Amino acid sequence: MKLIKQQNITISNPETKKFLADAFYPESGEKLPLLIFVHGYKGYKDWGAWNLMAEKFAKSGFFFVKFNFSHNGTTIDDPHNFADLEAFGNNNYSKELSDLGAVIDYFIKDSKVDDQKVVLIGHSRGGGISIVKTFGDERINGLITLASVDSLERFPKGDDLEKWKKRGVYYVLNGRTKQEMPHYYQFYEDFEKNNVLFDVERAAEMAKVHFLIVHGTKDESVNVKSADHLHILNPNSELFLIENADHTFGAKEPWEATELPNDLKKATEKCIEFINQKIVNE
Repeated sequence: MKLIKQQNITISNPETKKFLADAFYPESGEKLPLLIFVHGYKGYKDWGAWNLMAEKFAKSGFFFVKFNFSHNGTTIDDPHNFADLEAFGNNNYSKELSDLGAVIDYFIKDSKVDDQKVVLIGHSRGGGISIVKTFGDERINGLITLASVDSLERFPKGDDLEKWKKRGVYYVLNGRTKQEMPHYYQFYEDFEKNNVLFDVERAAEMAKVHFLIVHGTKDESVNVKSADHLHILNPNSELFLIENADHTFGAKEPWEATELPNDLKKATEKCIEFINQKIVNE
C-alpha cells in the first residue's frame, strides 16, 4: 500500500491567520474516514512521535490530518520552533476553535474523504477543545481524547489572577526550550466572555457521538482522575487506561527512534480498533 504524505499545507483562516497542516493517507479508490489530530498546550504538529503516529493511522486506512494552531507560537517558515512568542501570548480558546473549524472545512471537501465519517483526536488541552467542538459541530461523528483535560478553566487564581490583570502578562517557562512563554490577559478575558461555550463538562455530557477516552495512569500533567470524570459525565463513552503511561505516552521531543514508543503504540492501536468498530463498520 502506497502512503501519501502532504506536509506543510497552508490553511487560511480570516479570523486568525495562516497556519500549516499535514495529511497522511493511503493511495485508495475508496473514500476514507477523516481523522483530525488536535495538539495541546506548548504542542505542535511535528512534536515528538506524532509523524510516526500519523503513518500508523494512515496505513490502517484513514485520512489523517494534523495541524498547528495559528497562535501556538510556531510560524509558516519555522514550524518546529516557538519562533513567534507574541502570537503564543495572544492565543486563546476562541482562536483554537476557529482554527479547528477551518481545518474541518478544508479537508472535509477533499474527494478522498468520506464526509460522513469525521473523527477528532485531541491530546491534552487539545482534548478539551475537541470536546467543545464536537458538541457544537454536527459534522463530527467520533471523538477520541488522549490525556485530555476535563476543564478549560486552567488559569491563575486569587492574588495571582489579580497580578496577571494588573501586569497584563504572565510567563511560563518551557522546560525543554528554556523560553519564557507569555500569556496575555486577553486569554482570560476571552474565556470569561465565552465561558458557557468553553464548558468542557457540559459538552462532554451532551456529546452524542462515539466517544473514546484514553489516559495513562501515571500522567504527570493531567491526572487520570480527569479521564474518570469525563467517563462519568458521558457514561456511553469508553474508558481505556494505559497502566504506568505518562502524559505523552512515552514520546518526547525530539523522538529519534523509528518506532512508536510502546504506550503510544497501545493508544494508537486502541484508537484504530475503536474507529473501525464504532464508525467504519457500524
